[in-house]
Amino acid sequence: MTHTDSLPLLGTSPIAAPTVVLGGTGKTGIRVTERLRAAGTPVRPVGRRTAIPFDWADRRTWDAAIAGADRAYVAYAPDLAVPGALEDVQVLTARLIAGGVQRVVLLSGRGEPEAADAEDVVIASGVEWGVVRCSWFFQNFTESYLRDPLVQGALHLPAGGVSEPFVDLDDVADVAAATLLDTSLTGRVHELTGPELLTFADVTEIVSRHTGHSIEYIPISSEEYARAALADGAPADVVALLGYLFDVVLDGRNESVTDGVEQALGRAPRSFDSFAAASAAAGLWKA
Repeated sequence: MTHTDSLPLLGTSPIAAPTVVLGGTGKTGIRVTERLRAAGTPVRPVGRRTAIPFDWADRRTWDAAIAGADRAYVAYAPDLAVPGALEDVQVLTARLIAGGVQRVVLLSGRGEPEAADAEDVVIASGVEWGVVRCSWFFQNFTESYLRDPLVQGALHLPAGGVSEPFVDLDDVADVAAATLLDTSLTGRVHELTGPELLTFADVTEIVSRHTGHSIEYIPISSEEYARAALADGAPADVVALLGYLFDVVLDGRNESVTDGVEQALGRAPRSFDSFAAASAAAGLWKA
C-alpha cells in the first residue's frame, strides 16, 4: 500500500479550483503536492523558484501565487519562531480570505509558543482550518543538515539526553493532504509524533546498526555548536534559529507521543527503525 492509498477520502467533494501549496518546493510541500495530484486534485505548488513565484520575504509575489485558489497549505519558511513570522501569517491569511480561499491547513511547530500564536490566527480567521503540528522529522537525518555528520561518523549536538518523538515527513504529508481533502478532518489540531521517544544517541545507534558503520553521538554546549556552525559557513540567522530549537524547544517539553497520525489516518505512524532500514538500503548515508 502506498502512502496515498492510505488517505481517508470520506467527506471529500470534487475540487475545481486549485489547492495552492505555499512552500511547494520544500520538504513537506513536495510531498503534499504529490498526494493531492495522486488524488486527482488540481494543485499549484509555489515557491521562490516556481513559474508563479511565492516568496515569504516579498509580499508582492503573494497575490498572483494564491489567485483563484480554493484551499491552501501553508508552510512558513524558515520557521514560525523567527521574527516577523506572525505578521506574515496574519497578512497572508487576510489575503487568502479576500481571494476566496475556503480552507487553510497550517504546518506548525510542536512546543513553539510563536507557532501557537500563528495557529490562533488561522483558527480565528473564519475559514475552514486544520493545523498539522509536529517537531523533528526523520528526514532531518537524510535530507538536511544532520545527514553529513552521520556519514562522517559523529553527531555533535547540544541536545544532551533529551528524547524526541521524531516523525516521518511522509506521515505528516499524508495528514496534511487528507485534511485539505476531507471535511471531517478540519477544525482540528493534528499533533503528530512517531510511535516512540528516542534520544539522539538512540538515533545514531539505530543508524549504525542499519548502515554497518559506527556513528557516535557527542553532546556539546550550545556555544560550541554555534561556533562550529559559523566556522563551517552557516549563516548567522540559521545558527540562531538552530540555537533556539535546541535550547528552547528541545528542553523536554515534547517528551511525549500522541496518537495524532492514527486518529487522522486510521493507521500507526512509521517507526524510525523502519525508516532507517529503508534509508540505509537506499544508500542515503553513503559518503
